[in-house]
Amino acid sequence: MDKPKVGFYWCASCGGCEEAVVDLAETILDVVEVVDIVFWPCAMDFKREDVEAMPDGTMAACFVNGAVRTSEQRAMAELCRRKSQSLVAFGSCAHLGGVPGLANLHSRQSILQACYGDGVFTTVNPDRVVPGPRTERPEGSLELPELDGEVKRLDHCVTVDYYLPGCPPPVKLIVDAVTAIVENKLPPEGTVLAPDTALCHDCPRLDSKPEEPFIDRFRRPHQIPIDPEKCFLTQGLLCLGPATRSGCDNACIQGNMPCTGCMGPLSGVRDQGAAALSAVASLMATNDASQADRVAAELADLAGTLYRYGMPSSLLFKKAEQDRTGGVPCPSE
Repeated sequence: MDKPKVGFYWCASCGGCEEAVVDLAETILDVVEVVDIVFWPCAMDFKREDVEAMPDGTMAACFVNGAVRTSEQRAMAELCRRKSQSLVAFGSCAHLGGVPGLANLHSRQSILQACYGDGVFTTVNPDRVVPGPRTERPEGSLELPELDGEVKRLDHCVTVDYYLPGCPPPVKLIVDAVTAIVENKLPPEGTVLAPDTALCHDCPRLDSKPEEPFIDRFRRPHQIPIDPEKCFLTQGLLCLGPATRSGCDNACIQGNMPCTGCMGPLSGVRDQGAAALSAVASLMATNDASQADRVAAELADLAGTLYRYGMPSSLLFKKAEQDRTGGVPCPSE
């Protein structure tokens, strides 16, 4: 009997999701025993034409990580969609937009200007040449993928069947997903393959969290010695556990760092950042507006903190004055 065929592809992301597959360690041998990996350009010599030659629906599942920002990434997302029976948004960037999605706080033009015009990076570019999708040279035409006007999550571009959250996805959830595919025991389409409970419910520090509002100021992790037994919020450290899905085995908490929200929101929550802000605001130990403003002002980079992994999934989506040249519109939801 033929083994189910699976594939992996990498769009706009850091590569941590690919590392998560490697982190399966010896367990990956068990995975290879039961599936046939037919596309994984990060680890094996597969070409785009190899995938194009496959009959549609060849792969039982394709795990696509990364957000979508370029024409090439859009084309590959569409190709993987056609060639797979189930498409899995693998990791925070594909699921929510991820850290690359914070680029939506800036215009495409300002990003290109920062990279190629202002010289704040190490690019040697005295003529301030900005790469274009097509450049004619005596030797021939040079082509690059076109940069869209905004970062999108995977399901803004193609239909996604399942979501495997996390930055990167926890090894246990990866194994469970592959097992469900092999055993044909997948849940209903659209399911996030992680528990639908808040991280706070599983937190080993939950008993140290007071019943009454208690936050009177905020601190950053480098500013205080962090008590490894106490709730981070009681120490004035912003923790997104109240608004974040569980399933990560408290990896950051066990490392004595507060949750940053990579597992995404619970079902029914439209905007994780707004939910987190509401939860934290309810814990402030004051009803005085001016005092609340002073406490909130201690939070550094509020947009980058609350929407670190989900700007393209938020009600904000992107900065209002974003340039509107190029790219494809975000579909209405």
